[in-house]
Amino acid sequence: MPELPTPTATRLQRPSWKDTRLLVGVVLVLVSIVAGAKVVAAADDTVPVYAVTGNVVPGQRLEDGDVKRVAVRAEDLHLYADGSRPLPHDTFVLREVRAGELLPRSALGSREEVGVKAVSVPVDGAAVRSLVVGSVVDLWVSERVDDAARETWAEPERTLQSVSVARVPNPSGGLGIGTGEASVQVLVPDETVEQVIAAVDAGSRVTLVPVPGSPVRDKS
Repeated sequence: MPELPTPTATRLQRPSWKDTRLLVGVVLVLVSIVAGAKVVAAADDTVPVYAVTGNVVPGQRLEDGDVKRVAVRAEDLHLYADGSRPLPHDTFVLREVRAGELLPRSALGSREEVGVKAVSVPVDGAAVRSLVVGSVVDLWVSERVDDAARETWAEPERTLQSVSVARVPNPSGGLGIGTGEASVQVLVPDETVEQVIAAVDAGSRVTLVPVPGSPVRDKS
């Protein structure tokens, strides 16, 4: 019987740096390590800033309870009030910021920079039900007409547009919301304060109309 050929053992070769598959594998591992490191670094690259806990309005001085600290990306710090340090004692709001929003640096200033005054106006009690601090309204005025026979008013005219509500009666405080008149504070630009006060003193009828998208009271 003829002899069968004896198989020759093949030695395992040590991987060489010239092996393309090895090089590709090493590159993929390095890429994943670098990407993971960047993700972790980005997650930690945040800084504290302030957000408001409730609606704040122009002319309001900020207290500790009006703000809370939240984290944002470090690159956005220049846009918002720095939460790593206390707010200066006399920090006033220059424009409306709604509850939960980050507090922009541009919305803060000194008392001297505030350009509005809080003026109380009498309005229909039922209309107050939908208003909250921070509601934005148009102010309409109907001038009282002298008539010995009956009380009448002229056609309403829009006196102010998009002014903020600074204070409303507490609906649970027994202040008569829904019956008669209620007093609401609105933030009037300095140059029109005299005009609004004169209209109120003359017995004009004032109506506050919320603008679309304005914060209103939840009726549920």
